[in-house]
Amino acid sequence: MNAGVQNARVNVLQIITPEGIVFSLLLASPVTRFLAYAVDFACISAACSVARRVLLAFGVLSPDFSTALTVLAYFVIQFGYCMSCEWLWRGQTLGKRVLRLRVVDAQGFRLQFSQVALRNLLRFVDFLPGFYLVGGLACLISRRSQRLGDVAANTVVIRNPRVRAPDLEKIQAGKYNSLRDYPHLEARLRQLVSAPEAALALQALLRRDHLEARARVELFEEIAAHFTSLVPFPPEATDGVSPEQYVINVVDILFRPRTLRTG
Repeated sequence: MNAGVQNARVNVLQIITPEGIVFSLLLASPVTRFLAYAVDFACISAACSVARRVLLAFGVLSPDFSTALTVLAYFVIQFGYCMSCEWLWRGQTLGKRVLRLRVVDAQGFRLQFSQVALRNLLRFVDFLPGFYLVGGLACLISRRSQRLGDVAANTVVIRNPRVRAPDLEKIQAGKYNSLRDYPHLEARLRQLVSAPEAALALQALLRRDHLEARARVELFEEIAAHFTSLVPFPPEATDGVSPEQYVINVVDILFRPRTLRTG
């Protein structure tokens, strides 16, 4: 989805669609990010401790070789942990999951692996001269709480607070959700759609009555096309379904588990 970005407030990232719809994402504070990294650091330290014990066996052959392997293992674990988690979990590490944080593209686009790799490789610079001093100062100075790695990769870290479940009956209009007939695709959709993408779709539905007719059609065509590119459903499930109704069906799947629907 094409988007423009502006910062109306220090702790809010506003994404503006070409149709003029504004979506707000809460930015994570430096303190919250530090707490998330503390959890990640504990995981990294535990993994490094195990690796160090294993690599001590090489000390019998050469103490220097054992030390070199230990240092190399630390860097591989440090950067490999963050990169793999943020890519596989769509912008989250274990620490970010605990604190409900997520790395996203600053323009509202889908996060790319090149961005994940770049922001993590630059952790070395942000860590200088120690204890993330450079990165911490950058977060405090930046209006969007970005460390140098975020600035280079054009990413931000947002916060997903716990919110009350939306009243889906207001947007469903009693229509039958044909996508529910394919549980395996339904589960895959939940897996691939990120939290910001789900929030954008929900907000678009809640604000659709404030749009002009043409802008409304174009907006939902774009959102529906994005979801279709992620998980294509069989023609039997989509024939005769308008783009707006398709988005309604997707939002119903994302925000209302099958168990609640059955109940």
